[in-house]
Amino acid sequence: MEGEADVYEGVRAQFPLSFGKQTKPQTSLESIHNTTRRTLESPSPSPSPSLAKTTLPSLSSSSKSWLNDFKNPNPKSRQRRDSNPSNPSHENQEFDTRKPSVEDQNSELGKPNSTNDGGSKNLVVTDEDEEDDGEMIGPPRPPPSNSDDEDEENDGVVIGPPRPPRSILADSDEDEDSDVEPDDQFRIPLSNEIVLKGHSKVAFDSLEFVVSALAVDHTGSRVLSGSYDYTVHMYDFQGMNSRLASFRQLEPFEGHQVRTLSWSPTSDRFLCVSGSAQAKIYDRDGLTLGEFVKGDMYIRDLKNTKGHITGLTCGEWHPRTKETILTSSEDGSLRIWDVNDFKSQKQVIKPKLARPGRVPVTTCAWDCDGKRIAGGVGDGSIQIWNLKPGWGSRPDIHIEKGHEEDITGLKFSSDGRILLSRSMDGSLKVWDLRQVKKPLQVFEELPNNYAQTNIAFSPDEQLILTGTSVERDSTTGGLLCFYDRTKLELVSRVGLSPSCSVVQCAWHPKLNQIIATVGNKSQGGTHILYDPSLSERGALVCVARAPRKKSVDDFEAKPVIHNPHALPLFRDQPSRKRQREKALKDPIKSHKPELPMTGPGFGGRVGSTKGSMLTQYLLKQGGLIKETWMEEDPREAILKYADVAAKDPKYIAPAYADTQPEPVFAKSDSEDEDK
Repeated sequence: MEGEADVYEGVRAQFPLSFGKQTKPQTSLESIHNTTRRTLESPSPSPSPSLAKTTLPSLSSSSKSWLNDFKNPNPKSRQRRDSNPSNPSHENQEFDTRKPSVEDQNSELGKPNSTNDGGSKNLVVTDEDEEDDGEMIGPPRPPPSNSDDEDEENDGVVIGPPRPPRSILADSDEDEDSDVEPDDQFRIPLSNEIVLKGHSKVAFDSLEFVVSALAVDHTGSRVLSGSYDYTVHMYDFQGMNSRLASFRQLEPFEGHQVRTLSWSPTSDRFLCVSGSAQAKIYDRDGLTLGEFVKGDMYIRDLKNTKGHITGLTCGEWHPRTKETILTSSEDGSLRIWDVNDFKSQKQVIKPKLARPGRVPVTTCAWDCDGKRIAGGVGDGSIQIWNLKPGWGSRPDIHIEKGHEEDITGLKFSSDGRILLSRSMDGSLKVWDLRQVKKPLQVFEELPNNYAQTNIAFSPDEQLILTGTSVERDSTTGGLLCFYDRTKLELVSRVGLSPSCSVVQCAWHPKLNQIIATVGNKSQGGTHILYDPSLSERGALVCVARAPRKKSVDDFEAKPVIHNPHALPLFRDQPSRKRQREKALKDPIKSHKPELPMTGPGFGGRVGSTKGSMLTQYLLKQGGLIKETWMEEDPREAILKYADVAAKDPKYIAPAYADTQPEPVFAKSDSEDEDK
């Protein structure tokens, strides 16, 4: 092998360095993540009482960084200090018996030594050296304190600025939680951000680009986004590069907005709910597996219909069973379906209403175990049903007037005790299902203009997150708000877009990344927030993958076939420009039609007074056509046939000649008629 290597080097030396395949240096991950780092500061939340205390921290940030630089300057010096960890006193004795050299100073301090006016060198030594040498090296030691910690006294080496007094340390230890930022305390991944774009098809009815639906599979490898532009985009983190392009686009129903997307528990299929009355099932690659049947709109009783009769509002797959899904509709019903039978539903649920009628069900949700169903009704009520033997449409929990307007999102906690509700009245309410007469907390001033705005939990369910819509006179833009579930207070607000509203949001437990959808009338996208030190896979994979460069093999020349003698069916249609130019040259097609004459004729044309046609004009002039009706009195023309009709009736009068009485007219008493 060594001989072959020598031969290769010898042969390679005969060629210039530019010959052969050149390997370009790869971009470091740090520089890649710096390009996606968020630069805008998030809006500061209102300070909570626990965060309002002002205490002196134990060490400042500059002191901490300076201390870290001195702690680990060189691995060799660190290895020498750690050579005998069992006997620290012996290590100090060995260190004290010799005079430190310049190299030792550089290796332990990590920077060149500097000499002051007195000629003393800046090096940290023990008290014995200070007494022997008479030199003061390093920062002064703090005053002795009556502490029980013997380790601090026996350390021997003190690096960094002096420790503050004991009283300040005690106060800082008590208020340690107040020094931690809210984002650091809950470890929210917000440092970096990427945007998945692609929803640009114009929706002619509403001109909206809002991304209204979001679904991430349980493994975190694929993301689905649906929009008001009627399309669904499918993204794959494993196969996507830094261009962040979707690998497939779907249009479930032409002219219907996409409202909800939901993955199955096994992530092999997903549910698509649009504004139509039929939900669709797709496989993992976007191929249609089937659509559910539509009910008969002329049947009044909804329990007798085979499916929904009006547009769907929401839908969700069962969290445990891969054959069961739940849908809600504007027809005022919830239905449970079996994906193996698209022809009929398994169960029909009709909410309880104060008055008989049809009130739309705006949203629906399963609990984490799939044993309960929650539905948000258009009258503002929240109704919950327990799936048990013999259950019906009567709700087990009925919260009347839960919200003042339509409910857009419901979410159960994993323990089944807490229910979150989001509404278009601009509020988020936290309910304790053991006592539903009054909510635990109501968060106001959360504008919501879209019927698909949802709520979500963090992976440990310590935080609640939801999005806000952009108002007309607002200057904050779309926000992503985080609330503490235990303290029921605002933790942080993150601005995603100054002009787009935040609709859907999710915090994936495996990726530890926050995904939120935004949009307005001109643009829409899916924002992914992550932290390289906290998150895993997902956006980290695709951001670091550069797009493949185009090669010569990728070029495809489109063939142009010239066949002028082909049949007219296969002949290329001529351009409209050439057709117009040809028509302008044609004297017949380019001739302007003559307007009809309204007065006497001129220029060889006969006027309309004597007839619009030449034959009519000649017959009138020759006396062959006599038109006397224009000069005759209509009364006289009718009465001249009165005597003939009385003497020789032909049609109606003979039938009633024997039975018809003779008319007797009343004599007029007016003097005018007598005269």
